[in-house]
Amino acid sequence: MSQEKDKGCCEIEAIVSFDDRGQLVIPKDVRKKYGLKAGDKFALVSCTNEEGLCCFTLMKTGDMQGMVKETLSPIFSEVL
Repeated sequence: MSQEKDKGCCEIEAIVSFDDRGQLVIPKDVRKKYGLKAGDKFALVSCTNEEGLCCFTLMKTGDMQGMVKETLSPIFSEVL
């Protein structure tokens, strides 16, 4: 395996904070790296534990549509 594949799917890209309006800014170099542009839509998915919020992640909504279709299509085909 190459060293690139050994990194896994998760890494810290940047440290961000909320501004006075409660908004997060994704740094320009990260947006450029992944081709993100104004208007792109993401779902915020949270994970909690007994202490409250543990972490959250952003998922592109277009990617979620495919996952939902893959998951629900077999179920609906059995019902219908």
